[in-house]
Amino acid sequence: MPTILIITKSLATFTLLYSLSMQTQAIPLSGEIEMNESTHHGNEHHDDHDDHDDHDDHGHEDEHNHVSQTHIANDIANEVGIKTALTGPRLLQQYTRVYGRLNAGPEQTSHVRARFSGVIDSVYATIGDTVNAGDLLAIVESNQSLKKFQIKAPISGTIVQRHANAGEITQSQILFSITQLNTLWAEFNIFPSQNNTVKKQASVKITLDKEHYPSKIEHILPSANNHPFRVARAKVDNTALQLSPGMMVEGIIHTGSISVAVAVNKNALQSLEGRTGIFVKSNDNYVFTPVITGQADNHFIEIVSGLNAGATYVVDNSFLIKADIQKSEAEHSH
Repeated sequence: MPTILIITKSLATFTLLYSLSMQTQAIPLSGEIEMNESTHHGNEHHDDHDDHDDHDDHGHEDEHNHVSQTHIANDIANEVGIKTALTGPRLLQQYTRVYGRLNAGPEQTSHVRARFSGVIDSVYATIGDTVNAGDLLAIVESNQSLKKFQIKAPISGTIVQRHANAGEITQSQILFSITQLNTLWAEFNIFPSQNNTVKKQASVKITLDKEHYPSKIEHILPSANNHPFRVARAKVDNTALQLSPGMMVEGIIHTGSISVAVAVNKNALQSLEGRTGIFVKSNDNYVFTPVITGQADNHFIEIVSGLNAGATYVVDNSFLIKADIQKSEAEHSH
């Protein structure tokens, strides 16, 4: 019975390895065909070559020039989700990660006072209420005229402070504070190492509790109290009123782009026998090709050497190919 290597990473892995095991029994891989033919036609030379294995699709050319490859039929590759792409030039996007807090801007808060000193007759709003500009907040009886006058909301927003109760005397104190919370500001700390890369109008993805809010940097200011960083400000839409001032947020700021001659998807990278590389496809053959990588962004990485533009490489499920090669080499070693 053929050995079936089960990789628990996915059902697709099992399907591929099972199919390849069946091929090993019924239709041998190209490397195994070479080994079988060499055994059949060259038994008389067996003793002379105990220490030198024949070259095969999974084998070694010699001790220092190791070629790792395998043969997988297209229908099997398609079935288990092995996908390919072409290497080529790409514009790598550069980002920097920053942290900060949500705040309401000073222009978003209005502190409401009585025009004249008097006695508060009645109060119609409290903390947490949402009011519109012109809504009645309280009625005050003037000490001078003894006439009653109304105190109305100057802006729309949420009442965040109240210092007004019936029967109290109004003087110059704040009776209500109203803040517009439908828009907040994310204020990020920009440290000296980031100063040269973070610019006004740069796009930023703001994240809080796995929710993402796209925005752009509108202001970069000196920090208060002589702290060793600057503050970058970006608006955050809070129409649903799910966010509050003081919440911690993360920002990913776009800082620029770099053009490279050859790049691959990061998913393609694999490690085999201590070397980093990708699997290059030629017809139904997949060859592990060591590469030297360079700069990267969130999805792609530059290939400095080892591969030219225009090569067909494995993007998805390359671990299946790696598993097949390791399985075959383990079998050949015995």
